[in-house]
Amino acid sequence: QVQVVESGGGLVQPGESLKLACAASGRVFVRMGWYRQAPGKQREFVADITSSGRAVYSDFVKGRFTISRDNDKNTVYLQMTRLKPGDTAVYYCKSATSLGSVYWGQGTQVTVSS
Repeated sequence: QVQVVESGGGLVQPGESLKLACAASGRVFVRMGWYRQAPGKQREFVADITSSGRAVYSDFVKGRFTISRDNDKNTVYLQMTRLKPGDTAVYYCKSATSLGSVYWGQGTQVTVSS
Protein backbone atom coordinates (compact mmCIF):
# COMPACT_ATOMS: atom_id res chain seq x y z
CA GLN A 1 0.00 0.00 0.00
CA VAL A 2 1.34 3.39 -0.98
CA GLN A 3 1.30 6.23 1.50
CA VAL A 4 2.42 9.80 0.97
CA VAL A 5 2.17 11.99 4.06
CA GLU A 6 3.12 15.64 4.34
CA SER A 7 3.84 17.50 7.55
CA GLY A 8 5.27 20.77 8.79
CA GLY A 9 2.77 23.34 7.57
CA GLY A 10 1.58 26.19 9.72
CA LEU A 11 1.13 29.91 10.19
CA VAL A 12 4.19 32.15 9.98
CA GLN A 13 4.88 35.84 9.54
CA PRO A 14 6.40 37.32 6.39
CA GLY A 15 10.15 36.83 6.29
CA GLU A 16 10.09 33.77 8.51
CA SER A 17 11.03 30.20 7.63
CA LEU A 18 9.26 26.86 7.61
CA LYS A 19 10.31 23.32 6.75
CA LEU A 20 7.97 20.79 5.19
CA ALA A 21 8.49 17.05 5.12
CA CYS A 22 6.94 14.33 2.99
CA ALA A 23 7.32 10.67 3.87
CA ALA A 24 6.42 8.14 1.19
CA SER A 25 6.23 4.37 1.45
CA GLY A 26 5.15 1.35 -0.52
CA ARG A 27 7.19 1.94 -3.69
CA VAL A 28 10.59 3.08 -4.85
CA PHE A 29 10.20 6.71 -5.86
CA VAL A 30 12.69 8.02 -8.38
CA ARG A 31 11.38 11.56 -8.19
CA MET A 32 9.72 13.38 -5.30
CA GLY A 33 8.63 16.96 -5.16
CA TRP A 34 6.30 19.72 -4.10
CA TYR A 35 3.41 21.53 -5.71
CA ARG A 36 1.17 24.17 -4.21
CA GLN A 37 -2.34 25.44 -4.72
CA ALA A 38 -3.60 28.79 -3.51
CA PRO A 39 -7.33 29.52 -3.19
CA GLY A 40 -8.88 30.11 -6.59
CA LYS A 41 -5.70 29.16 -8.45
CA GLN A 42 -4.40 26.11 -10.22
CA ARG A 43 -1.93 23.79 -8.64
CA GLU A 44 1.62 24.81 -9.58
CA PHE A 45 5.03 23.23 -9.49
CA VAL A 46 7.39 24.32 -6.73
CA ALA A 47 10.40 21.99 -6.80
CA ASP A 48 11.36 18.36 -7.18
CA ILE A 49 14.37 16.13 -6.74
CA THR A 50 15.51 12.80 -8.12
CA SER A 51 16.88 9.91 -6.11
CA SER A 52 20.35 10.95 -7.29
CA GLY A 53 19.87 14.42 -5.85
CA ARG A 54 19.19 16.44 -8.98
CA ALA A 55 16.85 19.29 -8.04
CA VAL A 56 14.66 21.56 -10.15
CA TYR A 57 13.00 24.73 -8.89
CA SER A 58 10.33 27.05 -10.15
CA ASP A 59 11.57 30.57 -10.77
CA PHE A 60 9.48 32.08 -8.00
CA VAL A 61 11.20 30.06 -5.26
CA LYS A 62 14.79 30.03 -6.48
CA GLY A 63 17.09 31.36 -3.81
CA ARG A 64 14.43 31.08 -1.09
CA PHE A 65 13.43 27.40 -1.01
CA THR A 66 15.68 24.37 -0.84
CA ILE A 67 14.57 20.82 -1.56
CA SER A 68 16.44 17.85 -0.15
CA ARG A 69 15.91 14.16 0.17
CA ASP A 70 16.76 11.28 2.47
CA ASN A 71 16.61 8.16 0.30
CA ASP A 72 16.95 5.80 3.26
CA LYS A 73 13.78 7.27 4.74
CA ASN A 74 12.04 7.91 1.40
CA THR A 75 11.47 11.41 2.67
CA VAL A 76 11.70 14.73 0.88
CA TYR A 77 12.02 18.10 2.60
CA LEU A 78 11.29 21.63 1.55
CA GLN A 79 13.10 24.31 3.51
CA MET A 80 11.32 27.59 2.90
CA THR A 81 12.92 30.89 3.86
CA ARG A 82 11.96 34.55 3.44
CA LEU A 83 8.35 33.54 3.12
CA LYS A 84 5.91 35.96 1.53
CA PRO A 85 2.13 36.24 1.75
CA GLY A 86 2.05 35.03 -1.85
CA ASP A 87 3.49 31.71 -0.68
CA THR A 88 0.26 30.99 1.17
CA ALA A 89 -1.17 27.77 -0.24
CA VAL A 90 -1.77 24.12 0.38
CA TYR A 91 1.48 22.34 -0.37
CA TYR A 92 1.24 18.89 -1.89
CA CYS A 93 3.87 16.19 -2.20
CA LYS A 94 4.10 14.28 -5.46
CA SER A 95 6.02 11.03 -5.65
CA ALA A 96 6.73 9.21 -8.90
CA THR A 97 8.03 5.73 -9.66
CA SER A 98 10.29 4.70 -12.54
CA LEU A 99 7.24 3.24 -14.31
CA GLY A 100 5.51 6.60 -14.27
CA SER A 101 3.02 5.96 -11.47
CA VAL A 102 2.31 9.12 -9.51
CA TYR A 103 1.08 9.44 -5.95
CA TRP A 104 -0.05 12.56 -4.13
CA GLY A 105 -0.29 13.37 -0.47
CA GLN A 106 -3.25 15.03 1.19
CA GLY A 107 -1.53 18.41 1.45
CA THR A 108 -0.39 20.66 4.25
CA GLN A 109 -1.48 24.26 4.72
CA VAL A 110 1.11 27.04 4.76
CA THR A 111 -0.15 30.49 5.70
CA VAL A 112 2.08 33.55 5.63
CA SER A 113 0.45 36.49 7.32
CA SER A 114 1.21 39.28 9.76
